Amino acid sequence: MKVRFASGGTQCAAWHYPGANGACVIMAAGGAVTKEPGTDLFARRFHDAGFTVLAFDFRHLGESGGQPRQVVRMGEQLADLRAAIDYAATLPGVDPDRIALWAFSLTGGHLFRTAAEHHRVAAVIAQTPLTDGLAAARSAGRYQKPLAMLRFLGRGILDALSGFIGRAPLLVPLAGAPGTVALVTTPDGQDGNRALNPNNRYPEWQQAITARTGLRMSLYRPGRYAAGIRCPLLVVVCDQDQTAPPELAVRAARQARHGEVVRLPGGHYAPFLSGHDRAVDAELTFLRRHLLATPVPENGGRSVTAEPSATNK
Repeated sequence: MKVRFASGGTQCAAWHYPGANGACVIMAAGGAVTKEPGTDLFARRFHDAGFTVLAFDFRHLGESGGQPRQVVRMGEQLADLRAAIDYAATLPGVDPDRIALWAFSLTGGHLFRTAAEHHRVAAVIAQTPLTDGLAAARSAGRYQKPLAMLRFLGRGILDALSGFIGRAPLLVPLAGAPGTVALVTTPDGQDGNRALNPNNRYPEWQQAITARTGLRMSLYRPGRYAAGIRCPLLVVVCDQDQTAPPELAVRAARQARHGEVVRLPGGHYAPFLSGHDRAVDAELTFLRRHLLATPVPENGGRSVTAEPSATNK
């Protein structure tokens, strides 16, 4: 069912899938991806396994409120996540002490700080997370042409200035080929539409974002909060990820008290494509172990469980 909760003076829209086992998974998509293309594939599997699911749009995106549209502000999205946690705790049949977070890409990075600062969170799944924006930008720069990088920088600065004086935002596509002005131009970034929007299943999804967001992302380093995470953390990385370098995420997982890593073959969107079944199986195993069984003791040791890479089907 469609529900709404308050955050930052506006309303965030969400899908609520009532579950049967008392645990809840809050889900949010990455960047400017909305809740349906970004969470449907995994939400169905989690709900079928008995979990309550709350999948929401951040403000300024999708069906949530907030002006201007397609703006991604890290602080606001972090506040929306906190509001979603508080709202999920009030849902019928949900145990407030058994709430998990799931997200990927940029939002997967948000979960590191959210979990470190919000101790109600019982478990976290960060899938192909962006943990160090500057390092990711340097890596992605290998797949972009210098002139296009300068054009993107100029458009980002102009967009930031436009926002400062109240003008309409300047948008760029979420993904594009090298040489185009787009947020992501890595080879695996081109798989986004095929992975999240097969056969144009979600025609209402606006695949664009404010140009200023790219500037903010390059300065964003949420992985530094990993050491403060007390709850179990599962980080799913893809060994050929060109958009969110996997070793940076693995390093962050090692800094968490109860960090685990699952490695998959493929690029950034492999968990939605060839690696989907393995990703879901690992995530459900993690959720069952930590939300339906005895929780990890507070003074437990740090650990990283690195599964061997699977072969493509």
